[in-house]
Amino acid sequence: MPNNLELQTAQAPSLLKLGACLIYEVLVIIALSFACALAFLMIVGDATHGIRRVGLQLFLWLAVGVYFVWCWHKSGQTLAMQTWRLKVLNQEAHLLSVNMAIVRYALATLSLMLFGLGFLWAIVDKEHLFLHDRLLKNKLVLK
Repeated sequence: MPNNLELQTAQAPSLLKLGACLIYEVLVIIALSFACALAFLMIVGDATHGIRRVGLQLFLWLAVGVYFVWCWHKSGQTLAMQTWRLKVLNQEAHLLSVNMAIVRYALATLSLMLFGLGFLWAIVDKEHLFLHDRLLKNKLVLK
């Protein structure tokens, strides 16, 4: 794990690498969502409308959240981040706490709800950080 000096001088990932990682991440999320939706539908039944539909959406959001929070807290990397050799660390160059990972997931969700503006922020950020990482003082580093 890098120390503070190494974290400050670590090379920022390129926009191409970030984009490729995001595309890979979407594929992982789709697979996870299919598996979780299947389990939900086997237990609950039809969820095309009403409270069951809302329940399915909440269940999927929570399942994806557990995946991200677990990965960021335990290793600093999701499956896609491992493939592209990216790691998320806090400002002290440590792995994210569970609480910080939850806040990161919530802010990333908000970024998506705002048409991806928080992710597009990486285009103008000198370190190519997403807005939620800039706000939380996290850093994406090349591993």
